[in-house]
Amino acid sequence: MQREKNNIFAGVDGWLVLMFFALVFIGWINIYSASTSAEHFEILDFNASYGKQLIWIGLTIPIIIIVLFIETRFYERFASIFYIVSMLSLIGLFVIGKNINGATSWYAIGPFTLQPAEFAKAFTALAVAKLLSDQSFTFKPIKNHIKAFFVIFLPAVLITLQPDPGSALVYLSFFFIFYREGLPGYYFVIGFLGIFLFLLTLKLGSVGVFPITIILTTGVLILFILYLALYNRPKLKKYWIQLIGIFIVVSLFIFSVQFIFNNIFEQRHRDRFNIVLGKTTDTKEIGYNTDQAIKTITSGGFSGKGFLEGDRTQGKFVPEQDTDYIFSTVGEEWGFIGSVLVIVLFSVFIIRIIQVAERQKSTFSRVYGYSIATIFLFHFTINIGMVIGILPTIGIPLPFFSYGGSSLWGFTLLLFIFIRMDANRSFEW
Repeated sequence: MQREKNNIFAGVDGWLVLMFFALVFIGWINIYSASTSAEHFEILDFNASYGKQLIWIGLTIPIIIIVLFIETRFYERFASIFYIVSMLSLIGLFVIGKNINGATSWYAIGPFTLQPAEFAKAFTALAVAKLLSDQSFTFKPIKNHIKAFFVIFLPAVLITLQPDPGSALVYLSFFFIFYREGLPGYYFVIGFLGIFLFLLTLKLGSVGVFPITIILTTGVLILFILYLALYNRPKLKKYWIQLIGIFIVVSLFIFSVQFIFNNIFEQRHRDRFNIVLGKTTDTKEIGYNTDQAIKTITSGGFSGKGFLEGDRTQGKFVPEQDTDYIFSTVGEEWGFIGSVLVIVLFSVFIIRIIQVAERQKSTFSRVYGYSIATIFLFHFTINIGMVIGILPTIGIPLPFFSYGGSSLWGFTLLLFIFIRMDANRSFEW
């Protein structure tokens, strides 16, 4: 059965569309609260953040229509072209980009700015789906590991150099897709152990009792395994070189943590890590935003203070409250109940994407669907974790909530390309 060409909405998943508009509407309500006051009740003030966001929301409609109008084969066929163009747009920032808040991440178009990193996520997801859906592609040869890593690390490196390391970290979410499609699990084990050991070393120090204890414990464990290999388990003999290698790598890693931390991370990043790790307390400078966000959220209590009744939001206690810290507005004005409802809505939204991805008939659509699910999950988890102080401030938006046209359009494009793919599945035999 052919798709009904006269109806671009045929086969569209209504639940995803409904949750999209619900999130966008709730997000705009909170942007309005964070960027106005009860005395200045005017919706159509296009000089204010909420007025500009209303324009961005209106312009999502033609974006949605265009995306749904284009056939799915177009996205698959030209995925590599989209990816190359998006990489060129990131490179172009170093030549004609506009520097805002210390990062050259935007193109200035008259009075407006456009952030290509927000669109690069969708095009990288298409490129990953294209690569992994190739019939000859498997994760057995190491060369294919390198190909997959190159696709996600290229935009991550270009974005880090802007510098915008927060946005670059999002590309780590693609590792979940790689694992889903056959990447060996030891990458996750090494990654999580590396992060854990890195943070633990920062917390306890790279000199003194801690590293000596870890190294001695590792050494004793390896010696014990070697003993078993040599005398009781002949089959383990072949692993003794790897075990010694692990011992050396762990030892060098522990002693290099402080060097990496001091020479690769900027001072503002070091300060944020130290605050989260409890090594320093700062509520006036680098930790001011997070401290005020936590106070604003907790002041909302169980049921919240009500729309435009949040005195801390109205008093502009939290800088960047309509962007990265928008969730603090939810916490103050809508309280614990409202915060939980927003979290539940996001969770159901992501679960629905996974469900729809699982029913896809083509590998390309399935991989793309899982890719956008992990991207949304990463943004959602990191942003809220940052606002409530359990993660360092890295500056990534809360999807559909944070103010910004590029962010909203990027997430809209990301989602509706997948909705279009699923609609095409509905009209296939």
